[in-house]
Amino acid sequence: MIHLTNIDKYYDSKFQRTFVLKAVNLEVKEGEFLSIMRPSGSGKSTLLNIIGLLDEPSTGEYSLYDKSVLNLKEKAKVDYHRNFMGFIFQAYHLIEEMTVYENIETPLIYKGVKSHDRKAMVADLLDRFNMVAKKDLFPTQLSGGQQQLVGIARAIIGKPKLLLADEPTGNLQSVQGEMIMETLQELNKEGMTIIQVTHNEKFAEYGKRIIRLEDGIIRKDLINQIAHVPMIN
Repeated sequence: MIHLTNIDKYYDSKFQRTFVLKAVNLEVKEGEFLSIMRPSGSGKSTLLNIIGLLDEPSTGEYSLYDKSVLNLKEKAKVDYHRNFMGFIFQAYHLIEEMTVYENIETPLIYKGVKSHDRKAMVADLLDRFNMVAKKDLFPTQLSGGQQQLVGIARAIIGKPKLLLADEPTGNLQSVQGEMIMETLQELNKEGMTIIQVTHNEKFAEYGKRIIRLEDGIIRKDLINQIAHVPMIN
């Protein structure tokens, strides 16, 4: 599904070249749940942005379903974002002029989902995330954790084939974090390919495969033999 070959990302200054990613080779199969562990400043967001067609590598090759996706025209990138990918951003990126309901609904409008179906799908996620009472509020009226929940709901409502999550639980309380990770695990079981970046060892264990990225280099790439299984009360 995803093939990254010898990916470098660097920035040149007058006297030196600084690498953010170096010689990254990565294959992600359809239906995987991949956790990328990282210390701060290891290039994880850059890697996620390259996979999500929000940034381009300095050198290397990137193919998606055996088709090169480097140097795509903007319209083609928009089509991928609209119909194939979902994003959970660490910085939320909610539309401040829209309510919680409208933010969550927006991807469905772009996908051409009918109004009746949109209402049912948004209502389901608002209920699941205990946000029904917040549906008419604007992002600035929410806490950081509440904004994160809205961002997650918006990312998953259209059931994208590929979900890219940058610290999806970073601003959530532990109970909320576990709820979100179990939701992602359910979506993965339904066939969604998920790549998450996290510094949380516990939440990384929800992935079927764990990569450790240090100094822009993949240091370890291991199958998670004991993926997290939610406890039954």
